Amino acid sequence: MPRPEGAVALVTGASKGIGAAIARALAADGWHVAVNYRSDEAGANATVSAIEDAGGRAVALHGDIANGAVDGLFTQAEEALGGPVLALVNNAGVRADNLAIQIDDADWDNVLNTNLS
Repeated sequence: MPRPEGAVALVTGASKGIGAAIARALAADGWHVAVNYRSDEAGANATVSAIEDAGGRAVALHGDIANGAVDGLFTQAEEALGGPVLALVNNAGVRADNLAIQIDDADWDNVLNTNLS
């Protein structure tokens, strides 16, 4: 998906796996990429480095989308990369490893808040 001039893509959960691959692919298409992570700062920095090594622009942004961090991430991304966020890839997701009936309320809330919010 080619990038409009000056546009930024924000990819949540981009410190590894599918999110990191999406971030790299967007950068290869010319997007400036905000790489969001919740806990894997080293992974996010590795994704940013891979993008920059390939000639792209990226920034790692910490924030837990389950706790409403997305609004702040838009502002941080725009300030760091100098353009409007025109693409959002909600890649972040978690799971509770148990039978549904055995998942406690806190784990279930985390799954819903991360995956559906």
